[in-house]
Amino acid sequence: MRQPFTETSGIARHWGFEDLASTGPVQRFTMFTGVPVQLVTGYAETRALLAHPDVVRSSMEGPHRDVVMDDLIASTEQHMLNFNPPDHTRLRKLVTAAFTRRRIEALEPRIREIATSLLDELDGPEHPDGPVDLVNAYSYPLPITVICELIGIPAVRRDDFRRWSSVFVNAAVHTPEEYVDAITLMRTFVHELIAQKRQAPTDDLLSGLIAVQDDGDRLSEDELTSMVFLLLAAGHETTVSLISNGVHALLRHPEQLELLKAEPERLPAAVEELLRYDGPLQAAIPYVARAPIEIAGTRIETGEVIVFALLPANRDVRKVERADELDVTRSDSAHLAFGHGIHHCLGAPLARLEGRVALELLFARFPRLRLAVPEQDPPRLPSFLMNAIRELPVLL
Repeated sequence: MRQPFTETSGIARHWGFEDLASTGPVQRFTMFTGVPVQLVTGYAETRALLAHPDVVRSSMEGPHRDVVMDDLIASTEQHMLNFNPPDHTRLRKLVTAAFTRRRIEALEPRIREIATSLLDELDGPEHPDGPVDLVNAYSYPLPITVICELIGIPAVRRDDFRRWSSVFVNAAVHTPEEYVDAITLMRTFVHELIAQKRQAPTDDLLSGLIAVQDDGDRLSEDELTSMVFLLLAAGHETTVSLISNGVHALLRHPEQLELLKAEPERLPAAVEELLRYDGPLQAAIPYVARAPIEIAGTRIETGEVIVFALLPANRDVRKVERADELDVTRSDSAHLAFGHGIHHCLGAPLARLEGRVALELLFARFPRLRLAVPEQDPPRLPSFLMNAIRELPVLL
């Protein structure tokens, strides 16, 4: 049976998931790791199960648990994505108090400045002719700069954070030694940064997270470091892929791109369609059933691991007509790229904002942008969670 989770071609991933989805929206499946799971590929089934009270996160699912010390686990995994109510409710309430929509919306002018500066570098006379890797030149530096500025991380440490967070997010394809080394270095720096912010708070999210309280309740030290890990991983890795995958999809569909250039007011809706068509996540972090569940003619037993495959769910033909076609004029591009239920991504508004600004300014600056190797599908990073293009060579 195909293992689309391990494919490094985007086309092969989608084809593999299409094959799996054709045999049913919920099915038992053995992962490439040898772990048996209930694999969910249907849109309606994914929404239903993610909102089901007996589908919960498990505290025993962290990577490389056989070698990671307890203190590292405590300082990296005590965030809201790993907890169920009431702990999840408490953490999300505290974090939401600092991570406000107002704070996000206020970032747009700065996001435009950062994107414009990156495009100026690409458009400058010192930039060499020939193909440009858009991932490293634009898709990566924009969101990592935004999230680091938002949190309050110095510019000189951003390359370190890219390396550490990549290992953290893609733990399954790294050795235990690589994983432990990366998160140890990252935790040490975050501890130092928290100490600095306690002494001298500034107008950034980390200072806000340190200060926020609810009836005397505050985030603990481990909860603060875990939240920074989550923000860095979820806050920039996924947005890098949103931008890269979106640019790739539009360049593969020039008629859709020309429509957007002619009618730029369609861009917010186009971002939703791009998230549906080739989203940044191929799967959600696994869940577990704490009671038997009957769904789509399948019985999920207590204790079974549930894996939600988001790529095929977003292309479910029972939900979307012409599901494998990109159409920026769709009136309803419903998708699960940011999850669903109580663990729906808190940073979705920021990702949407960055994606919209990044695409708008890129195609305005380089209206003749095209793929450097149009006959090849760009390689994807090996990952269980991410659907990330490794590099995207383009001609400006």
